[in-house]
Amino acid sequence: MGFETSMPILVVDDYQTMVRIIRNLLKQLGFEDVDDAADGVQAMSKMRQRRYGLVISDWNMEPMTGYELLKTVRADDELKDTPFIMVTAESKTDNVIAAKKAGVSSYIVKPFNAQTLKSKIEAVCGM
Repeated sequence: MGFETSMPILVVDDYQTMVRIIRNLLKQLGFEDVDDAADGVQAMSKMRQRRYGLVISDWNMEPMTGYELLKTVRADDELKDTPFIMVTAESKTDNVIAAKKAGVSSYIVKPFNAQTLKSKIEAVCGM
């Protein structure tokens, strides 16, 4: 059961500690090919240069939020099918609904562990 651990993953978060935490969780799950970006603008630039099997993005960032990044990715013909997991500290129903409407693949509320991340990745990238 599972997913391709060789697929490249892009972690997008303006908080370096969170990037490190997610990288460590991904490493525990067997993922080695992990890039990161500090905001949505940087993420789009990286996504235009390389195909990612999954994007894991924080919601709250400047100048482009994870929500704006999600909408930009879904509007891009070449990137629109990229699995996209939104990570946020806020579990506001409005945010979840907005993200779902914008086409998010899954949603994780912080804090979370490797098992939660694994189940979300399996749900959106399961082979």
